This record gives sequence, structure tokens and C-alpha cells, in this order.
Amino acid sequence: MFDAAGCLSVVIPSYNEEKTIAQVIRQVLRLEAVGEVIVVNDCSRDRTADIVREIAAGDPRVRLLEHQVNRGKTEALKTAFAQIRGAIVIVQDADLEYDPAEIPEVIQPILDGKADVVYGSRFLVRKASRVLYFYHYLANKLLTFTSNLFTNVNLTDVETGYKAFRSDIMRNMVITSSGFGFEIEVTAKVAKLGCAIYEVPISYYGRTYEQGKKITAKDGIAAFWYIVKYNLFCSLQSSYAALPVILSKTV
Repeated sequence: MFDAAGCLSVVIPSYNEEKTIAQVIRQVLRLEAVGEVIVVNDCSRDRTADIVREIAAGDPRVRLLEHQVNRGKTEALKTAFAQIRGAIVIVQDADLEYDPAEIPEVIQPILDGKADVVYGSRFLVRKASRVLYFYHYLANKLLTFTSNLFTNVNLTDVETGYKAFRSDIMRNMVITSSGFGFEIEVTAKVAKLGCAIYEVPISYYGRTYEQGKKITAKDGIAAFWYIVKYNLFCSLQSSYAALPVILSKTV
């Protein structure tokens, strides 16, 4: 079990998020568990980086990491995971599709010593959820079903943006996908490790493409290939630089 105060590293990958980045960071900083906030600016063309610098100047918990060229969400996460200091890490999108006030609920199973990994599910129990694209819903359901077939893990929402981990798992994981491939790759690799995985219900305040939503049909097609690649053609040993000790193998 972990001491809740200051144990959490919050990773925020950001690309052209000047409209929401300040609000996201300030909401995250209100949480008692937060020890650091790492924002990775993925070569934004707007004021995202400047806004983060201003906030970081007034709060040492905020750190800004920058890419000189746009490299995609997964590369941004890799950059951040290499520098996390907290015992637990969670990914927070910069666009406020997910409510930072729900982070304590997501990480609680890890704090309680029950989970190695927790996914926040938009479908486990319906909370506040913006009604948007039906085809996205179908694609997510199909991706989750296909991923579950390969991993034998009964998830309800593999593509959720809220994923929390014991930090030693992410420090040691070898991540090789690109774009939005992180969700599928990390699921395959925590399943291979035999992690104790929990889901908790979360709210979802989705954006339209006009509001800046970035994931496309191309990313969905790539996700099916990643399911095959990381489940069938990637060994446990190649998935981690060093194998973390997990709860299910210590009890």
C-alpha cells in the first residue's frame, strides 16, 4: 500500500491545447495525491508551452518537457514515463474529456494494495457521458472485444484515456508503438505480466472533431494490427527492460 499524499505522477501529453491546458493542470494540482505533473508539449503550434511555463513558475510540482517535432501521443508518454518520480502514474488528457476530480477513484485500488493497474471505464457503469459518434462507440467495442480475445482479460473499455499504473511497471515497459497505439500495446503487456487489473466507472465529456478531437479511422485500423502484433509476436521478456514484481504473484 502507498501513502496517498504526493504519491501520484500525472502525465499530460499535449498538442495544441491552449484552450484547456491551464484548467486541466489547475484541477489536477488540487488533488492531495498529486506529487508532480509532467506536461509533454508535442511541438504545439499555439501557446500551450507558454501557458505551462507560466504555471510551472508558480508551482514546482509542474514540469514541462518538449518535443521539437510532433511525434504523437505514444512518444509523448514515453518521454514522460522515463522521468516519473511518484509511486503511481496516471495519464490525463489535456482536453478535459476526462474529469480530474475522478482521479482519486481511479487510483484507489492501487492505493489499497489490490491493483497493479486500473482502467477508468466509460461503459462499466454509466456516469455522465456526452453522446457523440456511434461509429466510434462501435469501433471501441470491437477493439475491446478483439483485445480481450487475445489477452483473456475481461475489460469493458480498452481505449479509455484514464489508465493508472504502479510506476515501476511503466518505467520498465518497453514501448514501441506510435501514434495512438499506446492503449493497445500497454494492455497486451500488462496482461502478459499477469498484473492485477481493475476497472472503475468514470465520466466522459467527449469532444467533436470541430473542437479538436484528433483520433481518426486510420488510428482504429492500426489498433487492430497492434492487437495482433503485441499479443502474438511480442514476448514477455521483450516487453520489459526488467520484470516488475506484481501483486498476483506475491499473495
